[in-house]
Amino acid sequence: MSISSFIFYFLAAFILISGMLAVTTRKIFRAAIYLLFTMIGVAGLYFWLSYEFIAAVQIVVYVGGIVVLIIFSIFLTHHLSSEMERPNLFRMAFSLLAVLFAFTFCYFIILKNEFLPLGAVPLDLTVERIGAQMLSLTEHGYILPFEVVSMLLLSAMIGCIVIALKIPVESSQKNEN
Repeated sequence: MSISSFIFYFLAAFILISGMLAVTTRKIFRAAIYLLFTMIGVAGLYFWLSYEFIAAVQIVVYVGGIVVLIIFSIFLTHHLSSEMERPNLFRMAFSLLAVLFAFTFCYFIILKNEFLPLGAVPLDLTVERIGAQMLSLTEHGYILPFEVVSMLLLSAMIGCIVIALKIPVESSQKNEN
């Protein structure tokens, strides 16, 4: 096994294990930390594929933006030690069945295709070229997704503020009377 294959399998296992831990843990702060590790693993996979710009965007937007805002909202609401409720047995069985179906479906799709290597030379992806294409207003420009990402960060920030400023209904009704 080559070192490149080892790095890929290590990153894939890291992403899968931390993603599984993020979903299955009952502590909310640990779930946010495992989500952070999952996003860092995905960025590592982009670095391994030599897409440095996309990896940097992954770190800045998801790790630096979304996950940090989730952690701050957990800190602001003082729910560090709270545990999430246990899922019922029916939901767990249905989830496992859905995952098994998805893996089986993907396995048969992979077996059906041949995946021939491309003869074309890969594109020269420099940061200057990606930036020019991202901010282009032409037909193949990416200004709309760029703005959607900014709206995503804005809505995550507003959501964190709403969670942090949430006033219990009972105390607000007492203040009105």
